[in-house]
Order: sequence, then structure tokens, then C-alpha cells
Amino acid sequence: MTLPNESITKEDITAHGLTEEEYERVLEILDGREPNLIELGIFSVMWSEHCSYKSSKKWLKTLPTEAPWVICGPGENAGVVDIGDGLAAIFKMESHNHPSFIEPFQGAATGVGGILRDVFTMGARPIANMNALRFGDINHPKTKHLVAVW
Repeated sequence: MTLPNESITKEDITAHGLTEEEYERVLEILDGREPNLIELGIFSVMWSEHCSYKSSKKWLKTLPTEAPWVICGPGENAGVVDIGDGLAAIFKMESHNHPSFIEPFQGAATGVGGILRDVFTMGARPIANMNALRFGDINHPKTKHLVAVW
């Protein structure tokens, strides 16, 4: 890959979690103009797993989202499913890879807060909260920090 000038390096692109293909798309969006570091950071965040579900979107699309019992499918807030007898269940999933990677406890709290906010937004009251923790490659240097006994 060739860069238009020296200000953005391949290391910058990698450090921002963007692939070469994604960086090429950034250049297309900017009509060939190289982004500055702030713009690169914005693309990085907006195309992150947390904001765009770029690695999990293909799996999320396989889940059923339309049926007679689906009152409100997935979207900005929580989904609503009719469970019979005039009752509905509200479901929400949240992804907080980056804040959890940096600070596991507060990052996880941010995820839980987002879930509860979206459940309340749909007019429901939470009765249960489930947490699935995944730390990635066990050999990654950051993994030892994340699973350390505090």
C-alpha cells in the first residue's frame, strides 16, 4: 500500500485498528485526500467492533429478527418479544471491547450501563443481567493483565 504523503504511516493505520482495505475506503470517502490523525481516529472509532460490530455483524445477521412474536426487532434500543399472556421480554446486547481492554472493570460497567439504559428506554424494568466475558488470545500480553487477580 502506498500512502499519499508521510504524515500517516502504516503503523498509524495499524495502531488505529484499521486494515489496509479500510484505509483505502477512508481515502475513497475523502476523495483521495489523506486524513489527519483526528480524522483517522474518528474512522477508527466509528468502524470499531463496538460501534459497527465489524467482526460480529455477519453472525448477528443470522439471528431471526422478524416473526409474529417480535414486537420490536434489533436496532438502536433493546428488542421486544411477545412471550404470551400480555407479557413481553426485552433483550439487549452490548459490546465494549476497547474500554474493557484498557480498563476491564469500568469497561464492563459501561457495557452493563448501556444495556440497562436501552431496557429502560423501552419502558421495561430489568430482572436479570448476564455477562459473557471473552479475553481473546490467551497468549496476548494484555490477556494476563485482564485476568489478573485484583
